[in-house]
Amino acid sequence: MKKIKIQYLDATIKHLEFIEGKSDWIDLRSAEDVELRKGEFKLIPLGVAMHLPKGYEAHIVPRSSTYKNFGIIQTNHMGIIDETYAGPNDWWYMSAYALRDTVIHKHDRICQFRIMKHQPEIMFEEGILEAPDRGGIGSTGKN
Repeated sequence: MKKIKIQYLDATIKHLEFIEGKSDWIDLRSAEDVELRKGEFKLIPLGVAMHLPKGYEAHIVPRSSTYKNFGIIQTNHMGIIDETYAGPNDWWYMSAYALRDTVIHKHDRICQFRIMKHQPEIMFEEGILEAPDRGGIGSTGKN
């Protein structure tokens, strides 16, 4: 089991928890009340900073209900935090764009993350691909 050193913004931040057997994604919450008008952008503080193990990175994405509940999308679609972003002031944020007027309250679950190993070193070898074609984009059909 990997141990990750975590620092919380203040004593009122709900602590992160890994829920065994449910998902290997861990929910992140807004660390403050946020009001956004349609078309506004904000970096929403998540109230945590971490020192990830060497060779690992965190992938931050919206929860499946984030757009439905709050009308926001993550502007970079997936945030990447590597192990070098690990200082006492390297706080995590969600980059949010509002598609409607919305209010997000402190402790609302707005995104999630998981820890991933860095991609291994790879080398590209040019050549003709010999695997069978799948039929192009959208080839698996609608149903």
